[in-house]
Amino acid sequence: MQKNILIVEDELRIRFLLRDYFLKEGFHIIEASDGDEGINAFSNNKIDLVILDIMMPKVDGITVLEIIRKSSDVPVILLTAKGQEEDKLFGYEMGADDYITKPFSPKVLIAKVKALLKRTSEISDTNNKNFSGLTINRLSHEVKINGNLVNLSPKEFELITYLADNEGIALSRDNILDHVWGIDYYGDIRTVDTNVKRLREKLGDKANLIVTVRGSGYRFESKHE
Repeated sequence: MQKNILIVEDELRIRFLLRDYFLKEGFHIIEASDGDEGINAFSNNKIDLVILDIMMPKVDGITVLEIIRKSSDVPVILLTAKGQEEDKLFGYEMGADDYITKPFSPKVLIAKVKALLKRTSEISDTNNKNFSGLTINRLSHEVKINGNLVNLSPKEFELITYLADNEGIALSRDNILDHVWGIDYYGDIRTVDTNVKRLREKLGDKANLIVTVRGSGYRFESKHE
């Protein structure tokens, strides 16, 4: 899938240079000429990575970075001028992933971008599981169905995560109770049935991902649909 790169740079020559190089590499480019435009572009588009100049009119790059980090962990590479050591350090503190100093080699920047995107993709694969439109995000503790958030309690999230981690394996009620509620929990195993029922209701047409194993417990089966 084509990645969307947001370039926030007030120098037209540099912005056009980067745009041309990234287009040749198969990326989709969104441009912004100052911090305000950058914030708007980020808010209105699905961005996979941001290349962000620090010194810009209206809103500087550090402020843009701070605003981005309030809502997203998208990779950000800062463009800095020589001698801006404090800006670099502060940028890292604010959540920048990397920086490159002007003047720079576009090839080196592209290599950094590809490395960051690869790393982000690997982390995403580890922390996200997708089952035919149902997505479990471990970092945000969220479950979504076709992009729509499912409102789960903490225990319901633990329950569906444990079942999904053991996809295709029949788990007994006792096993589920121990792993989700803990071995020190003294409640009845019917707690599992009650929570599975509630979870299925919230999953709607994805409820059949959780299969009842008669005489045993439950199995998460994405091929069951």
